[in-house]
Amino acid sequence: MSAKVMDVMTRKVVAVHTGASFKEIAATLRDRRVSAFPVLDDAGTVIGVVSEADLITKEALEANDEAHPGPLSGLLHRRDLEKARGATAGELMSTPAVTVRPDDLVSHAAHLMHERRVKRLPVTDADGKLVGIISRADVLSVFSRSDRDLRREITEDIILGRFLADPTTFTVIVKDGIVTLEGNPETTPAGHDIVAAVRHLEGVVAVRDRLSYPTAAEYVPLSGPLF
Repeated sequence: MSAKVMDVMTRKVVAVHTGASFKEIAATLRDRRVSAFPVLDDAGTVIGVVSEADLITKEALEANDEAHPGPLSGLLHRRDLEKARGATAGELMSTPAVTVRPDDLVSHAAHLMHERRVKRLPVTDADGKLVGIISRADVLSVFSRSDRDLRREITEDIILGRFLADPTTFTVIVKDGIVTLEGNPETTPAGHDIVAAVRHLEGVVAVRDRLSYPTAAEYVPLSGPLF
């Protein structure tokens, strides 16, 4: 199983247009109890994201700039100050928007969230139109799979289906998403491949490799002529 963004994303998304005012954004963030919105242009294309952090930064910088003009401006880039002085979503937003597609793997979305340090990602179609949003909670939902379901997939789909190995030669124990593998793989590379496949299975928290790997046969070269 390889969960896709479309499997876990939220399809009803609150978004704002570039002309939305600071007060409108703040009120909507509060009323909808979210921390960020996708920002759309007149064609409905996602062009950025405006968040609570953007609003708080604006307030903090403006207050600080008024109280201590000069030093702070010298430390911050002019572009950052101009953005902080913005009054609409188009001026305050972070751009370009970091987005994912519905067919992307959930693991890819998780990687982007970690790399860009964001809590949610807009989901767009091929034309850049908003079709959903995926959050950290959505990404973590893949870990809600039952231990029984994980064990079945490991035994039937991975060991038997993908590697054509006899499942009866393995013992698969799954407890709270932690998989313990015991048994006798036909070869050492085959055993390592099975462990790697299980480790990358959605819903698996960790893998304990207890396989008994076969000892490689020693090769002793013959001395002297063959004839």
